[in-house]
Amino acid sequence: MDRNQLVQKLLRSREPSVRWKTRVGVLGDDADSRAIRLLREEIRLAPRSRRLVKEHLRPGRSVPWGVYRKWVGAHWSLASLADLGYPAGDPALRKDIDRSLETWLRPSYFREWRPKTEEQASSRMDAVPCLRGRYRRCASQQGNALFYVTRLGDYPEECERLAERLRHWQWPDGGWNCDRSPTADTSSFMETLTPLAGLWEYGTAFRNTEAREAAARASEVFLRRHLYRRVTDGKIIHKGFTHLHYPLYYHYDVLGGLRVLGAMGRLADPRCKEALDLVVSKELPSGGWRADRRFFDLPGERPRKGSERVLWGDAGPTRNEWTTVHALTVLRQSGRFTPVR
Repeated sequence: MDRNQLVQKLLRSREPSVRWKTRVGVLGDDADSRAIRLLREEIRLAPRSRRLVKEHLRPGRSVPWGVYRKWVGAHWSLASLADLGYPAGDPALRKDIDRSLETWLRPSYFREWRPKTEEQASSRMDAVPCLRGRYRRCASQQGNALFYVTRLGDYPEECERLAERLRHWQWPDGGWNCDRSPTADTSSFMETLTPLAGLWEYGTAFRNTEAREAAARASEVFLRRHLYRRVTDGKIIHKGFTHLHYPLYYHYDVLGGLRVLGAMGRLADPRCKEALDLVVSKELPSGGWRADRRFFDLPGERPRKGSERVLWGDAGPTRNEWTTVHALTVLRQSGRFTPVR
Protein backbone atom coordinates (compact mmCIF):
# COMPACT_ATOMS: atom_id res chain seq x y z
CA MET A 1 0.00 0.00 0.00
CA ASP A 2 1.54 3.31 -1.03
CA ARG A 3 1.25 6.41 1.14
CA ASN A 4 -1.64 7.97 -0.78
CA GLN A 5 -3.64 4.77 -0.48
CA LEU A 6 -2.83 4.82 3.20
CA VAL A 7 -4.14 8.38 3.51
CA GLN A 8 -7.44 7.29 1.95
CA LYS A 9 -7.65 4.41 4.41
CA LEU A 10 -7.07 6.77 7.34
CA LEU A 11 -9.82 9.04 6.04
CA ARG A 12 -12.19 6.08 6.42
CA SER A 13 -11.11 5.34 10.00
CA ARG A 14 -13.77 4.73 12.61
CA GLU A 15 -11.82 7.11 14.83
CA PRO A 16 -12.92 10.69 14.07
CA SER A 17 -9.70 11.94 15.65
CA VAL A 18 -7.63 9.97 13.13
CA ARG A 19 -9.69 11.50 10.33
CA TRP A 20 -9.17 14.97 11.84
CA LYS A 21 -5.43 14.45 12.16
CA THR A 22 -5.30 13.20 8.57
CA ARG A 23 -7.24 16.10 7.13
CA VAL A 24 -5.51 18.86 9.11
CA GLY A 25 -2.04 17.37 9.61
CA VAL A 26 -1.48 15.31 6.46
CA LEU A 27 -3.69 17.03 3.87
CA GLY A 28 -3.38 20.53 5.32
CA ASP A 29 -7.11 21.32 5.41
CA ASP A 30 -8.23 24.59 6.97
CA ALA A 31 -8.53 23.88 10.70
CA ASP A 32 -11.22 26.56 11.04
CA SER A 33 -13.44 25.40 8.19
CA ARG A 34 -17.02 24.35 8.83
CA ALA A 35 -16.27 20.77 7.80
CA ILE A 36 -13.44 20.49 10.32
CA ARG A 37 -15.52 22.08 13.06
CA LEU A 38 -18.21 19.46 12.45
CA LEU A 39 -15.57 16.74 12.60
CA ARG A 40 -14.33 18.05 15.93
CA GLU A 41 -17.88 17.87 17.25
CA GLU A 42 -17.89 14.23 16.18
CA ILE A 43 -14.68 13.80 18.20
CA ARG A 44 -16.43 15.26 21.25
CA LEU A 45 -19.19 12.66 21.02
CA ALA A 46 -16.96 9.70 20.15
CA PRO A 47 -16.71 6.76 22.59
CA ARG A 48 -12.98 7.34 23.12
CA SER A 49 -13.55 10.94 24.17
CA ARG A 50 -16.47 10.02 26.40
CA ARG A 51 -14.32 7.41 28.09
CA LEU A 52 -11.49 9.87 28.63
CA VAL A 53 -13.88 12.38 30.20
CA LYS A 54 -15.23 9.75 32.61
CA GLU A 55 -12.11 7.65 33.26
CA HIS A 56 -10.69 9.69 36.11
CA LEU A 57 -14.06 9.98 37.88
CA ARG A 58 -13.91 6.43 39.25
CA PRO A 59 -14.17 6.16 43.08
CA GLY A 60 -11.02 6.68 45.09
CA ARG A 61 -9.63 9.68 43.22
CA SER A 62 -8.28 12.44 45.43
CA VAL A 63 -7.78 16.11 44.74
CA PRO A 64 -5.40 17.74 43.98
CA TRP A 65 -2.96 14.85 43.46
CA GLY A 66 -5.69 12.74 41.92
CA VAL A 67 -5.41 15.16 39.01
CA TYR A 68 -1.98 13.71 38.23
CA ARG A 69 -2.57 10.04 39.04
CA LYS A 70 -0.94 8.01 36.26
CA TRP A 71 -2.55 7.60 33.78
CA VAL A 72 -6.11 8.12 34.84
CA GLY A 73 -6.11 11.56 36.48
CA ALA A 74 -7.74 14.53 34.79
CA HIS A 75 -4.31 15.88 33.82
CA TRP A 76 -3.72 12.96 31.45
CA SER A 77 -7.29 12.83 30.16
CA LEU A 78 -7.20 16.52 29.29
CA ALA A 79 -3.83 16.16 27.55
CA SER A 80 -5.18 13.31 25.42
CA LEU A 81 -8.38 15.16 24.59
CA ALA A 82 -6.43 18.24 23.49
CA ASP A 83 -4.22 16.15 21.22
CA LEU A 84 -7.20 14.28 19.77
CA GLY A 85 -8.77 17.49 18.49
CA TYR A 86 -11.53 17.74 21.11
CA PRO A 87 -13.30 21.10 20.63
CA ALA A 88 -12.59 23.99 22.96
CA GLY A 89 -15.06 25.45 25.42
CA ASP A 90 -16.97 22.32 26.44
CA PRO A 91 -18.58 23.03 29.85
CA ALA A 92 -18.18 19.33 30.69
CA LEU A 93 -14.42 19.92 31.06
CA ARG A 94 -14.56 23.05 33.17
CA LYS A 95 -14.40 21.31 36.54
CA ASP A 96 -11.42 19.22 35.45
CA ILE A 97 -9.58 22.24 34.05
CA ASP A 98 -10.26 24.22 37.23
CA ARG A 99 -8.85 21.39 39.35
CA SER A 100 -5.81 21.12 37.14
CA LEU A 101 -5.10 24.84 37.34
CA GLU A 102 -5.57 24.72 41.11
CA THR A 103 -2.93 21.98 41.22
CA TRP A 104 -0.30 23.48 38.92
CA LEU A 105 -0.68 27.08 40.11
CA ARG A 106 -0.41 26.31 43.82
CA PRO A 107 1.40 28.97 45.93
CA SER A 108 4.36 26.63 46.42
CA TYR A 109 5.28 27.04 42.73
CA PHE A 110 5.69 30.78 43.29
CA ARG A 111 8.08 30.33 46.21
CA GLU A 112 11.71 29.37 45.84
CA TRP A 113 14.76 28.71 47.93
CA ARG A 114 18.45 28.06 47.44
CA PRO A 115 19.66 24.86 49.10
CA LYS A 116 23.31 23.82 48.95
CA THR A 117 23.00 20.04 48.56
CA GLU A 118 20.76 17.45 46.92
CA GLU A 119 19.61 16.30 50.35
CA GLN A 120 18.59 19.82 51.29
CA ALA A 121 16.83 20.30 47.97
CA SER A 122 14.68 17.22 48.64
CA SER A 123 13.79 18.26 52.17
CA ARG A 124 11.12 20.81 51.25
CA MET A 125 8.00 20.49 49.12
CA ASP A 126 6.61 23.96 49.71
CA ALA A 127 9.00 25.81 47.39
CA VAL A 128 10.98 25.29 44.17
CA PRO A 129 14.68 24.65 44.83
CA CYS A 130 17.28 26.57 42.86
CA LEU A 131 20.76 25.03 42.90
CA ARG A 132 23.68 26.74 41.20
CA GLY A 133 21.35 29.09 39.37
CA ARG A 134 19.06 26.36 37.96
CA TYR A 135 15.48 25.74 39.11
CA ARG A 136 14.85 22.04 39.72
CA ARG A 137 11.23 21.62 38.61
CA CYS A 138 9.22 18.89 36.82
CA ALA A 139 8.19 21.47 34.25
CA SER A 140 6.52 18.79 32.11
CA GLN A 141 3.56 19.18 34.48
CA GLN A 142 3.01 22.91 33.92
CA GLY A 143 4.00 22.49 30.26
CA ASN A 144 1.37 19.84 29.60
CA ALA A 145 -1.22 21.89 31.47
CA LEU A 146 -0.41 24.99 29.42
CA PHE A 147 -0.86 22.96 26.22
CA TYR A 148 -4.26 21.50 27.04
CA VAL A 149 -5.72 24.54 28.82
CA THR A 150 -4.78 26.70 25.83
CA ARG A 151 -6.49 24.26 23.47
CA LEU A 152 -9.53 23.32 25.52
CA GLY A 153 -10.41 26.27 27.70
CA ASP A 154 -10.68 30.03 27.89
CA TYR A 155 -8.30 30.94 30.70
CA PRO A 156 -5.96 33.65 29.36
CA GLU A 157 -4.79 34.87 32.79
CA GLU A 158 -4.09 31.37 34.10
CA CYS A 159 -2.29 30.42 30.90
CA GLU A 160 -0.07 33.47 31.22
CA ARG A 161 0.78 32.48 34.81
CA LEU A 162 1.75 28.98 33.65
CA ALA A 163 3.82 30.42 30.80
CA GLU A 164 5.51 32.88 33.18
CA ARG A 165 6.51 30.05 35.55
CA LEU A 166 8.00 28.07 32.66
CA ARG A 167 9.97 31.08 31.43
CA HIS A 168 11.14 31.79 34.98
CA TRP A 169 12.37 28.22 35.51
CA GLN A 170 13.98 27.85 32.06
CA TRP A 171 17.61 26.72 32.16
CA PRO A 172 20.47 28.46 30.32
CA ASP A 173 20.52 25.76 27.62
CA GLY A 174 16.83 26.38 26.90
CA GLY A 175 15.10 23.48 28.67
CA TRP A 176 14.12 22.26 32.11
CA ASN A 177 15.14 19.52 34.53
CA CYS A 178 13.95 18.31 37.94
CA ASP A 179 17.29 16.67 38.82
CA ARG A 180 18.26 17.96 42.25
CA SER A 181 21.90 17.04 42.03
CA PRO A 182 23.95 20.25 42.12
CA THR A 183 26.12 18.89 39.30
CA ALA A 184 23.18 18.49 36.86
CA ASP A 185 23.61 21.20 34.23
CA THR A 186 21.86 19.82 31.12
CA SER A 187 18.14 19.89 30.43
CA SER A 188 16.05 16.73 30.31
CA PHE A 189 14.24 15.70 27.10
CA MET A 190 11.26 14.44 29.12
CA GLU A 191 10.97 17.63 31.17
CA THR A 192 11.42 19.86 28.11
CA LEU A 193 9.10 18.44 25.42
CA THR A 194 5.72 19.41 26.91
CA PRO A 195 6.88 22.89 28.05
CA LEU A 196 8.11 23.43 24.49
CA ALA A 197 4.75 22.32 23.08
CA GLY A 198 2.79 24.32 25.64
CA LEU A 199 4.72 27.56 25.20
CA TRP A 200 4.47 27.34 21.42
CA GLU A 201 0.73 26.57 21.54
CA TYR A 202 0.09 29.42 23.96
CA GLY A 203 2.41 31.86 22.20
CA THR A 204 0.71 31.18 18.87
CA ALA A 205 -2.86 31.29 20.17
CA PHE A 206 -2.33 34.49 22.16
CA ARG A 207 0.34 36.07 19.96
CA ASN A 208 2.70 36.12 22.90
CA THR A 209 6.21 36.89 21.68
CA GLU A 210 7.92 36.00 24.96
CA ALA A 211 6.37 32.51 24.98
CA ARG A 212 7.35 31.87 21.36
CA GLU A 213 10.90 33.04 21.99
CA ALA A 214 11.13 30.76 25.03
CA ALA A 215 9.88 27.88 22.88
CA ALA A 216 12.49 28.66 20.23
CA ARG A 217 15.23 28.46 22.87
CA ALA A 218 13.80 25.17 24.15
CA SER A 219 13.80 23.67 20.65
CA GLU A 220 17.60 23.89 20.65
CA VAL A 221 17.74 21.26 23.41
CA PHE A 222 16.52 18.75 20.82
CA LEU A 223 18.05 20.18 17.67
CA ARG A 224 21.56 20.32 19.12
CA ARG A 225 21.23 16.59 19.75
CA HIS A 226 19.60 15.74 16.40
CA LEU A 227 16.58 14.73 18.51
CA TYR A 228 18.17 11.64 20.05
CA ARG A 229 22.00 11.74 20.14
CA ARG A 230 24.42 13.03 22.73
CA VAL A 231 26.36 16.17 21.94
CA THR A 232 29.57 14.78 23.42
CA ASP A 233 29.99 11.54 21.47
CA GLY A 234 27.01 11.23 19.10
CA LYS A 235 25.73 8.09 20.82
CA ILE A 236 22.00 7.44 21.25
CA ILE A 237 20.87 9.07 24.50
CA HIS A 238 18.34 6.35 25.32
CA LYS A 239 17.25 3.43 23.18
CA GLY A 240 13.61 4.15 24.01
CA PHE A 241 13.90 7.48 22.18
CA THR A 242 14.11 5.53 18.89
CA HIS A 243 10.89 3.55 19.55
CA LEU A 244 7.48 4.89 18.56
CA HIS A 245 4.67 5.20 21.12
CA TYR A 246 1.26 6.79 21.57
CA PRO A 247 0.31 8.34 23.91
CA LEU A 248 3.65 9.55 25.23
CA TYR A 249 2.23 10.93 28.49
CA TYR A 250 5.41 12.65 29.78
CA HIS A 251 7.85 10.39 27.91
CA TYR A 252 9.83 11.16 24.77
CA ASP A 253 10.52 9.59 21.39
CA VAL A 254 11.81 10.99 18.11
CA LEU A 255 8.36 11.10 16.52
CA GLY A 256 7.02 13.08 19.46
CA GLY A 257 9.92 15.51 19.11
CA LEU A 258 9.36 15.84 15.37
CA ARG A 259 5.65 16.49 15.90
CA VAL A 260 6.35 19.49 18.14
CA LEU A 261 9.09 20.85 15.86
CA GLY A 262 6.75 20.33 12.90
CA ALA A 263 4.09 22.47 14.57
CA MET A 264 6.78 25.14 14.94
CA GLY A 265 7.80 24.91 11.28
CA ARG A 266 11.31 23.75 12.20
CA LEU A 267 11.59 20.47 10.26
CA ALA A 268 13.60 22.10 7.47
CA ASP A 269 16.45 22.45 9.96
CA PRO A 270 19.17 20.03 8.76
CA ARG A 271 19.53 18.74 12.32
CA CYS A 272 16.14 17.02 11.91
CA LYS A 273 17.35 14.93 8.98
CA GLU A 274 18.62 11.95 10.94
CA ALA A 275 15.44 11.68 13.02
CA LEU A 276 13.30 11.92 9.87
CA ASP A 277 15.45 9.22 8.26
CA LEU A 278 14.84 7.04 11.30
CA VAL A 279 11.06 7.46 11.00
CA VAL A 280 11.20 6.59 7.29
CA SER A 281 13.25 3.49 8.07
CA LYS A 282 10.46 2.24 10.32
CA GLU A 283 7.82 2.31 7.58
CA LEU A 284 6.25 -1.14 7.20
CA PRO A 285 6.53 -3.00 3.87
CA SER A 286 2.73 -3.20 3.85
CA GLY A 287 2.42 0.53 4.53
CA GLY A 288 2.19 2.62 7.66
CA TRP A 289 3.98 2.49 10.98
CA ARG A 290 3.62 0.28 14.01
CA ALA A 291 3.74 1.32 17.66
CA ASP A 292 6.99 -0.21 18.86
CA ARG A 293 6.04 -0.05 22.51
CA ARG A 294 3.36 1.33 24.80
CA PHE A 295 3.26 3.02 28.19
CA PHE A 296 -0.35 2.13 29.03
CA ASP A 297 -1.71 -1.19 30.30
CA LEU A 298 -4.20 -3.50 28.62
CA PRO A 299 -7.25 -4.85 30.50
CA GLY A 300 -6.37 -7.91 32.52
CA GLU A 301 -2.67 -7.09 32.69
CA ARG A 302 -0.92 -6.55 35.96
CA PRO A 303 -0.52 -2.75 36.14
CA ARG A 304 2.99 -1.52 35.36
CA LYS A 305 2.90 2.25 35.10
CA GLY A 306 -0.82 2.99 35.31
CA SER A 307 -4.29 1.66 34.83
CA GLU A 308 -5.75 3.55 31.91
CA ARG A 309 -8.75 1.77 30.46
CA VAL A 310 -8.75 3.73 27.21
CA LEU A 311 -7.05 1.58 24.60
CA TRP A 312 -4.72 3.00 21.97
CA GLY A 313 -3.85 -0.17 20.09
CA ASP A 314 -1.39 -2.76 21.32
CA ALA A 315 2.27 -2.56 20.37
CA GLY A 316 2.92 -5.23 17.77
CA PRO A 317 3.79 -6.00 14.17
CA THR A 318 0.68 -4.44 12.61
CA ARG A 319 0.03 -0.87 11.56
CA ASN A 320 -1.06 1.57 14.28
CA GLU A 321 -3.31 4.42 13.13
CA TRP A 322 -1.92 6.94 15.61
CA THR A 323 1.77 6.48 14.83
CA THR A 324 0.92 6.25 11.13
CA VAL A 325 -0.96 9.55 10.93
CA HIS A 326 1.74 11.27 13.01
CA ALA A 327 4.54 9.92 10.81
CA LEU A 328 2.74 11.01 7.64
CA THR A 329 2.19 14.45 9.15
CA VAL A 330 5.87 15.10 9.89
CA LEU A 331 6.88 13.71 6.49
CA ARG A 332 4.44 16.08 4.80
CA GLN A 333 5.62 19.01 6.92
CA SER A 334 9.26 18.24 6.11
CA GLY A 335 8.62 18.00 2.36
CA ARG A 336 9.25 14.25 2.21
CA PHE A 337 5.67 13.40 1.26
CA THR A 338 3.25 15.33 -0.93
CA PRO A 339 -0.21 13.80 -0.67
CA VAL A 340 -2.48 13.66 -3.71
CA ARG A 341 -5.99 14.93 -3.03
